[in-house]
Amino acid sequence: MNKKSLLWVDDQVELLQPHVLFLEKKGYKLDTCHNGVDAISLVKENDYDLVLLDENMPGMSGIEVLEIIKENKPSLPVVMVTKSEQENIMEEAIGSKITDYLIKPVNPNQILISLKKILESTKFVAEKTIDSYRKSFQELNTKILNASSVLEWKKIYKKILYWELELDEINSPELHEIFSFQKNESNNGFSKFIQNNYANMIADDKNEILSNTAFKRLVVPKIIKNKRTLLILIDNLRYDQYKVILPKILIHFKLIEEIPYLSILPTTTQYSRNSFFSGMLPLEMFKNHPEWWKNDNETGGKNLFEKDFLENQIKNLNIDIKTSYTKISKPEQSQTFIDFLNNENIYDLSVLVYNFVDMISHSKTEMEVIKELASTDKAYRSLTKSWFLNSSLYEIIKLASEKDYNLIITTDHGTINVETPSKIIGDRDSSSNIRYKTGRRLKSDDKNVYMENLPNKIGLPSINLSSSYVFAKSNQYLIYPSNYNHFVKYYKNTYQHGGISLQEMFIPFSFFSPK
Repeated sequence: MNKKSLLWVDDQVELLQPHVLFLEKKGYKLDTCHNGVDAISLVKENDYDLVLLDENMPGMSGIEVLEIIKENKPSLPVVMVTKSEQENIMEEAIGSKITDYLIKPVNPNQILISLKKILESTKFVAEKTIDSYRKSFQELNTKILNASSVLEWKKIYKKILYWELELDEINSPELHEIFSFQKNESNNGFSKFIQNNYANMIADDKNEILSNTAFKRLVVPKIIKNKRTLLILIDNLRYDQYKVILPKILIHFKLIEEIPYLSILPTTTQYSRNSFFSGMLPLEMFKNHPEWWKNDNETGGKNLFEKDFLENQIKNLNIDIKTSYTKISKPEQSQTFIDFLNNENIYDLSVLVYNFVDMISHSKTEMEVIKELASTDKAYRSLTKSWFLNSSLYEIIKLASEKDYNLIITTDHGTINVETPSKIIGDRDSSSNIRYKTGRRLKSDDKNVYMENLPNKIGLPSINLSSSYVFAKSNQYLIYPSNYNHFVKYYKNTYQHGGISLQEMFIPFSFFSPK
């Protein structure tokens, strides 16, 4: 392993020779100099891994040297060493982006700890993470094989998410392959569980929380009279995407409660979001409000009556609250909602549907540049985080905190990167979504798909007497025989939703109070 190269700048550096010898014995290579001018020249001429910089030197001060070093090499770590404990000097050094701050007299072990923390922490963290994951691998496998309840699957998915985010920074192809296998196995097990238990789950609305009961059981108890609440439903937001934007939300809000719940099937906007706002299963919407519901084979927008469904649900729940509803599909629409928040409005609950994440997902299928930017789940998370930090949605969240709103964040469904094609046969009126199909005479030779010939049994409407639904499981995608190879290639490694997977069905519900 190459020795780490250091520069130590101190006007009395000869007195530090014992420290220098100690660090050289520990495997570091050190250059020394007495003043800021020489330090700047050495930094320009050499590729140091870190600079130890005295704050109080004749001529150029440590702060002045630090600013020039950062101009030339912004990523070079600098540890400030000073006799002073004055708060203003510390603040100035921190503001100039020092990496660490040591107070004289320093002993060799203090310096060694600082160096290891800065230069080798990534290696130590990686080693510890790899070791911890390997130890938990078999335990998690056992839980996946034996899971028999939604609660157990929630715990498994949270653990899968934990390891996925922990392993993001680990450069180990072998380990990532092992984890990918375990994630696929968890999806296979979860898909079987849903196929075997979904009908019973939706039959008992007092048991598991699904899309059709989430508003009544999760949102309503959080609405406080005379305390305004903003509910943001971010379309197509996976749980891992929520996790990577959460730290930025926590700058402005305090997390009070986080509850994963299940999207209904199919995991699409048409079904799950309408279900959330109506408090009904699709079959009930079809029967009770045919004027607001459209089946897959009908033309026109499928989510044009969310506001009507919401107002109807609030009326049926007999709760006395004033509610507003806004949908943002284009960035330029955000300013109108920002103006709304800036006004002292009278609404107990302000509902905002924000569609941008869904656009990223669909764009990956159609645009080569998005395919490149979101080629993996890790890249997709990174793209989501980058978008969020520069989005009007983040501006809205910050403003909501300033205006003392409580905040609820949720979604309608997630999405999954599809890899395994499965041939499906249907007539010309069958639906086009590649994670689920509905229509007449649907057939598949793939035993891994979930085919439901009695849609009413799982809360779904039948377009005609012979209608059925087929759901892709895990990372499958359903392709018709016509031009099969073309569409297999076209859709492979794209983000889709509508089927059964942990990523599509387990979705976040979080309640925050303003800081």
